[in-house]
Amino acid sequence: MAHCLTLKKSNCKNCYKCIRNCPVKAIRFSGDQAHIIADECILCGRCFVVCPQNAKEIVSEVEKVKVMIQSGEPVIASMAPSFIANYDGVGIDAMREGLQKLGFADVEETAIGATMVKTDYERLVHEKQKPVIISSSCASVNLLIQKHYPEMIKYLADTLSPMQAHCRDIKRRNPEAKTVFIGPCVAKKDEAQRYPGIVDAALTFEELTEWLEKENVRLEKKVDSNPESLARIFPTVAGILRTMKDRDPEYEYVAVDGIENCIAALEDVAAGRVNNCFMEMSACKGSCVNGPVMEKYHPWFITDYLSVTRYAGDKDFPVEQPEISELSRRYDILEGMKDMPTERKIQEILSKMGKKKPSDELNCGTCGYDTCREKAIAIYQGKAEIEMCLPYLKEKAENFSNIIFDNTPNGLLVLNERLEIQQINPAACRIMNIRRPSDVLGSQIVTLLDPKPFLDALESRKSVFQCAYLAEYDRYVEEQVLYDQSYRMLFCMLEDVSDEAAEREKKAEMRRQTTEVADKVVEKQMRIVQDIASLLGETAAETKIALTNLKESMKDE
Repeated sequence: MAHCLTLKKSNCKNCYKCIRNCPVKAIRFSGDQAHIIADECILCGRCFVVCPQNAKEIVSEVEKVKVMIQSGEPVIASMAPSFIANYDGVGIDAMREGLQKLGFADVEETAIGATMVKTDYERLVHEKQKPVIISSSCASVNLLIQKHYPEMIKYLADTLSPMQAHCRDIKRRNPEAKTVFIGPCVAKKDEAQRYPGIVDAALTFEELTEWLEKENVRLEKKVDSNPESLARIFPTVAGILRTMKDRDPEYEYVAVDGIENCIAALEDVAAGRVNNCFMEMSACKGSCVNGPVMEKYHPWFITDYLSVTRYAGDKDFPVEQPEISELSRRYDILEGMKDMPTERKIQEILSKMGKKKPSDELNCGTCGYDTCREKAIAIYQGKAEIEMCLPYLKEKAENFSNIIFDNTPNGLLVLNERLEIQQINPAACRIMNIRRPSDVLGSQIVTLLDPKPFLDALESRKSVFQCAYLAEYDRYVEEQVLYDQSYRMLFCMLEDVSDEAAEREKKAEMRRQTTEVADKVVEKQMRIVQDIASLLGETAAETKIALTNLKESMKDE
């Protein structure tokens, strides 16, 4: 069976709002995307209403209805009584005129079927077949019981819904007709599919409005008057009870609206605390007049309520009450996924979530589940992921950043815009001979470092880099200061380059000493050369004199 709600994956932003609002937690998260679990979903439409990204979509059947109309068979619409609230000032006659322009053969009020249904409810109460009778008009309530409280099926009134009763009556009167229900409910689409042969298609008011706009059909604002239309108040809280005039004094009559209240009422019945009671149940707070499509696109509850009650008459529709067999139906158990983990498995999952002791279970509800234990069960059932736990992710991120912050060899400081130290890591403490971070937290940076780079970074909004000698600490550092506009914080990174600076000085001293030695050697060599040259010069002069004397003596001889 096709599901009536789909997910537009491109829109889903992993916000978990749908699971937080889903009363039966029928949403599974995988790959950071929400997936509706059809076996557990009761189609209350809460996820559709609350999704901030409009990622949930109701499956449209407009094209299916168009094909039915084009086939040539008469297509008759059953219009939910809340239409008067959705289409302000448009009565059933004006609605009929508008839809006939779309190709519908006729339009009737679902309230006609509601009259038949309330009469059958009165019969069930008088026959006292059940100690507790739960109305069967709300398709979401029926799914809630069939899927999540199957032991309560025996208390459901085995009566068709007003939609089904009316569409079956239309087909009795018009055997060739196709029927289309139009209303504010998502679950009616499922009901139409689940019980074939009665309702051929179901549209929401949203689908009809878009269709009318596309075909440029404008609904005329005129309201008809009909005193025989009491069942028009069916979509209001206690609307069913207000139509039931023939009451049994031995029974109590209670109206319950809102799925959470319905769940609480079912648990009361299961516990045996309720007897001799007829319970009108509506999944939507405010009943059908505040159905999911109405709540999302027409959120004026009091105005809508008054529109419905003012439009209703004070007498029943003149209907031909069907035979009991024609109004009855049976409900099958539609249990969803109920595989429960053992206590040991729950504890293992809790441990993986960082919940190693009861005090770790914050039960904050951020993930969408009321307790960490419920979340662990959902993880076991494949409906949730460990990473959906915000405290777990926060602690994981903090631990990861703390490991880096505490163990990096570079000094790190975090300052606010008043240049007050907010954080300092152990490396920075070592560089500046600080015993413990608490000694300087909250202090002005001027007590540790020159504030000028910080002021420059704050003013220019740019990174400032400098090499500096910290005389007080006898350290050489490379200092980089950055300003983060998002968090309005200053970040300072200090790299201790004292060893490198010392090594550079050592090498420079070696070069200086080598140069001095080389200069001395050259100077000495020059002196030696000069000495040798002097000696050679004297010897050459003496030799010259001796040779000259010898030459002269030879001439004389």
